[in-house]
Amino acid sequence: MTIEEAVGYYHSLLRFGMKPGLSRIRALCRLLGDPQEKLRCIHIAGTNGKGSVAVMLSEIFQAAGYITGLFTSPYITCFQERIQINGAPVKDDVLIAATEQVKRAALLLEHTEEPATEFEAVTAAAFLIFAKENCDIVILETGLGGRFDATNCISSPLLSIITSISLDHTGVLGGTLEQIAFEKSGIIKPERPLLCPDTISPSALAVIRETCRKRSAPMITIQKQDITVANESLTGFDETYQGLSFHVPLPAAVQSENAALAVQAAKHCAGYSVPDRAICHGIAQTRNPARCELLSKEPLILLDGCHNDASTAALAALLQQHLNGKKILAVLGMMADKDIDKALLHLLPCFSFVITTTPSNPRAIAADALCRKISDGGTCAAKEDQPSQAIERALAMLPSFDALVICGSLYLAGDVRQYLQGRIHDLFAKGG
Repeated sequence: MTIEEAVGYYHSLLRFGMKPGLSRIRALCRLLGDPQEKLRCIHIAGTNGKGSVAVMLSEIFQAAGYITGLFTSPYITCFQERIQINGAPVKDDVLIAATEQVKRAALLLEHTEEPATEFEAVTAAAFLIFAKENCDIVILETGLGGRFDATNCISSPLLSIITSISLDHTGVLGGTLEQIAFEKSGIIKPERPLLCPDTISPSALAVIRETCRKRSAPMITIQKQDITVANESLTGFDETYQGLSFHVPLPAAVQSENAALAVQAAKHCAGYSVPDRAICHGIAQTRNPARCELLSKEPLILLDGCHNDASTAALAALLQQHLNGKKILAVLGMMADKDIDKALLHLLPCFSFVITTTPSNPRAIAADALCRKISDGGTCAAKEDQPSQAIERALAMLPSFDALVICGSLYLAGDVRQYLQGRIHDLFAKGG
C-alpha cells in the first residue's frame, strides 16, 4: 500500500456518509485490540475553539517533555495533519501500517455491522498509531457533536473540555443551544473533570451542569472576569490568567478563553507535571492554520476558515477592531448547508468587494449563486469558479485595497493555503 492508496482508502469511505453512533467504532476497535483503552486522553468538544485549544495543549505538553499525540480535523494542507506526534504529521509508513490493519478489520466488521465511515476508520487508525508510538498523552478533538462522535468510544479521559456552544450542524445536533449542549455533553464521563467557559449561554450551561451532576463529574468553569488581555493586534495579544502571564500568537480576542481553558487543563491533569514555564512556552508556540491566520503583513492577507454564526461574527469583530475604515477585498466560499444569510450579515459590512468561489467539496454553494446573493444585498461582487482563479484575481486587484481576507470555509482554506503562500512569496518576497 502506498500513501496515496492509504489516503484514498479513507476517502473511499465517504460513500457511506456520516452515520452518528458508537456501535461501529466500538466493534472496529475491538477487532484492533481496543487501542483506545491504552491511551490517556484529554477529550475536547465545542462548536468553535476546540481546534485552537487542542493545538495549545499539544504544544504545552510537548514543552513539558511528554510524547504528545494530537487528533484533529479537518486537515488543511495534507491528510496526515489529522494525526500528529509531537506536533509533526504522522509519517507515511506509520499511517500506511495502521491503515492496512484498519482496512482488514473494517472488512471483517461488514459481516456484523454497517460499514465503517471515513471518520470512524481515521479515528481507529489514530488510536492504533498513538498506542504504537507510546504517547504519554493524547489530545483528542471531536469531529461532530460529542455523544455519538467516534472519538467518544474512549471510556475514561483524563478530563473533558467543552469550548463553546452555538448553532451549527443543526440538522444533526438539534436546532437549539440546549439540544447542542446535550450532544456535546455526551463526552462528559463519570467522575472525570469537565472544563468550560462561563460565557456559554445560561440555558446551555445548565444542560452541561446537569450532565456533570448526574455523572458525578467535577465541573470547572473558566470565569471571564479572571482573564486580562493587553496589547491586542492582528499578530496576537498578551494575557494574564490566574496570575500567569503569557503571549498568545493568534489574532483574535476570542482566543483568550481558549488559552485559559488550556492553562486550566494543563493544571488539572492528574499525574502530569506541567510547570508554568511549559504552559507559557507552549501557548507562545501555538500556530493554528486557517484560524485567523495572518499569511502576510505587507500586503496584509488574512486566512480564516470561519463557517458558522459565531465564527463569522468573531471574524467581523476582529476586522472592525483592527481594520476599521480600511478597504478590504475578500475571497469567499461556503458550504450550502450553512446559514449563509447570517454569515453574510456579519461579514459583508466589512468588505468593499467580494470574489466568490466554489470550494472543492460537494456540499459547497456554487460561486455564481453566492455571487448573486451578495450582489442582491448591495455589495460589489464577482465570481471565479476555481479557488486558484479567485486567488489570482484577488492578487491582481490587491494593490487597490488595504487588505485581502479569504474566508467562509475550512475547505476553501485547504484549497488555497499552500497555493497562496507560494504566490505571496513569488509576487512580494521577490519584489514582483
